[in-house]
Amino acid sequence: MTVGTDSPAEARSDGPHARERAGAAGTTDAEAPTDAEAPTGGAARDDSTDFAGLRPDDLPDGLVVADETGRVVCFNTAAARIAAVPADRALGLPLDRALPLEDLKGRRWWALTDPYGGLATRSGQPERNLLLPGGREVLVSARYVREHPTGPVRRVVVSLRGTEARRRTERSNAELIATVAHELRSPLTSVKGFTATLLHKWERFTDEQKRLMLETVDADAGRIKRLIAELLDISRIDSGRLEVRRQPVDIAAAVGRHVHAHTAGGQSPDRFFVRIRPQLPPLWADPDKIDQILGNLLENAVRHGEGTVTIEVAPTTAGDDGEEGTEVTVSDEGPGIPEESMSRVFTRFWRGSKRGGTGLGLYIVKGVVEAHGGTITVGRGPRGGAEFRFILPVGTPAHLL
Repeated sequence: MTVGTDSPAEARSDGPHARERAGAAGTTDAEAPTDAEAPTGGAARDDSTDFAGLRPDDLPDGLVVADETGRVVCFNTAAARIAAVPADRALGLPLDRALPLEDLKGRRWWALTDPYGGLATRSGQPERNLLLPGGREVLVSARYVREHPTGPVRRVVVSLRGTEARRRTERSNAELIATVAHELRSPLTSVKGFTATLLHKWERFTDEQKRLMLETVDADAGRIKRLIAELLDISRIDSGRLEVRRQPVDIAAAVGRHVHAHTAGGQSPDRFFVRIRPQLPPLWADPDKIDQILGNLLENAVRHGEGTVTIEVAPTTAGDDGEEGTEVTVSDEGPGIPEESMSRVFTRFWRGSKRGGTGLGLYIVKGVVEAHGGTITVGRGPRGGAEFRFILPVGTPAHLL
């Protein structure tokens, strides 16, 4: 290990069809709404649809509102996009014609739910998957607005959301399950095979053979343990429940431990160059999490990079408020990461090469760094390889300030 120093101290729907009131009895479905209802754009522009300057078209989700006669008085831009129906054509139509929804069994949803003629105690419909013409799925929820709890429905408010985001989540979860199953199969097969062999043929093996098999079992059990730990970390990161137990951390010593582990494992000491800048601020962080970050980054540099792996630790500022922080850079001299892949490095299942691994490590690293209030970036190093840089704020507990 080469240590760089900058000073002596350094060491590197038939739909709802409302029962129409007498005043609307002569109106046909094709007629436009009255002047009082007619909007000039995608949604009715009146005080009821404008709050603090917010217009229905500003909403990211689809919004459809039908009045007490069951005719659409608001159909915002997102609803037009999701339903593939122009807003100006939907306005004034009965709700079941503007949104001809069916459930997954092909039944006309507005006829089933009957918002205007159903039980007077209902307040709406929870979100569910429904189908638009052509079989397109959409998430729909509805609220029935009444002047008093059991009075007639004066307005039906419908929310529409596309299913793309949920589909992506489902695909990601399915891929995670498949990856875990694949990664668990190999070590579990090894553990099961060696233990079964030892149990049934113990006397046939020498002590050296037994030791070799038990070491293999131990290594594979450790691999399984690490994979389970990764899954738990992903669950906590995704749910925002990753806990950070802060205490003083000697980041320079942590770097040294990880470099020593690699050299003890067979890597040449000359492959590592460590530079610790002077006057590092005190760092309060979770030591186990810091080890997790450093372990992943160094493992990636050694396994996927080439040449010298440079680790630099330096004082810096973190955040917009200029808080003191520590910056750690890990770079190598390999081929680096293609520019088109930079934006995907910290996503699930990204792999820089086909040299094994679950592709979860850098996703976890990013989650751990951000849980500390820090940031992490990836770029190209000075010698062409990959360069990862993370910055951690001092993180001093409030009771010590």
